Amino acid sequence: MYQQFSVASSSDYAPHATTTTSAATAAAPKSQPLVATGDWTTELVQLAKTAELKKHSLTLQLHTANIVAAHNTLEQKDKAIQDIKEQKNRLDSERVRLLNALAEINADRDKVDLLEASITRECADLRQQIQTLQDGEYAVAKRDVDRLRVELGQPPLPPLQTKLDEKTSQYLRDRRVTGEKRTVTDSPTDIPPVTTKRPRGRPKGSKNRVGKAGGNAASGSASATAGAA
Repeated sequence: MYQQFSVASSSDYAPHATTTTSAATAAAPKSQPLVATGDWTTELVQLAKTAELKKHSLTLQLHTANIVAAHNTLEQKDKAIQDIKEQKNRLDSERVRLLNALAEINADRDKVDLLEASITRECADLRQQIQTLQDGEYAVAKRDVDRLRVELGQPPLPPLQTKLDEKTSQYLRDRRVTGEKRTVTDSPTDIPPVTTKRPRGRPKGSKNRVGKAGGNAASGSASATAGAA
């Protein structure tokens, strides 16, 4: 039932393997090594330098555009600074003028204050002098005058304040009348009359009416002549 096979040794198959390997080696063609022709190293260096030149050119163009834009902005800023300086100079001139005017006003104000103080002091002195006279010599003289007038059958003199009030009222009336006269004088009274000029020449349409009247008269005379004939 079972067949017995003898195990062959490795030496039995060795010639066959050697034959197959030698056949494959003989069938495969021999590969030749690649050999570069021409000056390829120089061309490669040129290509590398060209690529680097393009890269640096683009970078240079970008920086140039940024510099030009910044330069334009700088020119605008310089112009704005010049305008601001001119405006500042005008404002400084106006400020100096106003300060000078203010100094003059302050000086005038100081003069007015001194004058007011001087007049106020004079008024106070005059009031004091009036009060002293009223309480002293005037009072004594008025008592003597009133006593003598009573003895002579005459009425006493009115008080001094009554006379002063009348004088003040007269002064105010004069001021009011003067102001009214000044107002009337300042108002424009000489108003030129408005005159309407009559248009010169014939009335509008009169020439046509005359022509029509002449034509009607001529036609009437012609018809009358024809009727008489």
